[in-house]
Amino acid sequence: MFQYCCIAQLEQQQWQGQQQQQRQRRRVRDQSKGIIGAIIPGCPETFQSFQQSQERCGRKQLDQHQKIREFRQGDIIALPAGTAHWCYNDGETPLVVISVLDTSNNLNQLDRNLRAFQLAGSHPRKTTWPYQQQKTGQQRSNNNIFSGFEVETLAEAFGVSIETARKLQSQEDKRGNIVRVENGLKMSRPRRGEEEEEQPWRTNGLEETLCTMRLRENIADPARSDVYSPQGGRINILNSQKLPILNYLQLSAERGVLYRNALLAPHWNLNAHSIIYVTRGTAHVQIVGNSDRPVYNGELRQGQLLVVPQNFAVVKQAGDEGFEWVAFKTNDNAMISPLAGRTSVIRAMPEEVLVNAFHISREEARRLKYNREEVTILSPGCRSQERASA
Repeated sequence: MFQYCCIAQLEQQQWQGQQQQQRQRRRVRDQSKGIIGAIIPGCPETFQSFQQSQERCGRKQLDQHQKIREFRQGDIIALPAGTAHWCYNDGETPLVVISVLDTSNNLNQLDRNLRAFQLAGSHPRKTTWPYQQQKTGQQRSNNNIFSGFEVETLAEAFGVSIETARKLQSQEDKRGNIVRVENGLKMSRPRRGEEEEEQPWRTNGLEETLCTMRLRENIADPARSDVYSPQGGRINILNSQKLPILNYLQLSAERGVLYRNALLAPHWNLNAHSIIYVTRGTAHVQIVGNSDRPVYNGELRQGQLLVVPQNFAVVKQAGDEGFEWVAFKTNDNAMISPLAGRTSVIRAMPEEVLVNAFHISREEARRLKYNREEVTILSPGCRSQERASA
């Protein structure tokens, strides 16, 4: 009875701690927000900023621009290949942005080396074009694409002065690619919640174009979890069924939360590689390939990244702080095959097959199949509770 009371008290304390952590994360989420603009060629300028209007030739001229989208913590933003975009932090806390670029996408006609084509900014880097070194005599240049043009050509193309054209090249601008905006960005945009949030599960019809496609979906909302265990945690999955533009990009995403000492069942990705980035906590992670040794066996911490190749089996067990991650997968409808749990390949096999394959008794085969009734997320077992108590 004493042991039962202790376990119940520990579970109550763990539940209270989880509730407190969730409240803290909600406060941080409400403070972490921003806006992004994706400029898609041929799409109309549907937004007008009246507060930036000015008098010109006796007429009132408005600033018109393409659609602006707000985002908050937990949002996935999908951008078509080659799309120019900008991002602004209008929240109260720093933004942590994880950027995934698929250089193997069929839309990429270059090689698979990562290249950043900047429209603005002055981050210095080594010059890669020999003729530019010969012409300028410099070994370093900006990664602003305007800096490679002749200033007179830019002035002619934009119909501006030579001085303005030089500013496009950012030759004297030492601020880098991330700049601080004085007094904040002022532009017209819908109030938070008016755009795209009213119908979060709305799908894109065939009549819609790239200009009107949804580019954003949140995967941090516990109420939208695809897999949920009160003792283990939850997983939110984002694929092209929920955000159709992912079919165009051939990518999908997953956000997972494991409570203290919970496990994500051993599994493999059937049709995708997986890039895992840790957002909070720690976990013991093992990855097994087609040899008798693990290709990875260690602890993952916040801020670390791990790649799991297709068909390599992986298992995660959260530490005492719990474990949270976001994973990006190289298929718009990535699928996993669990090795343990109610939907596992072991559960789906006849007992007779297990008995002969592993040379075990029928009782052992039955326990192997039915001892775990959870799906994907496994609550801490006796071994984990004993280890935590010690």
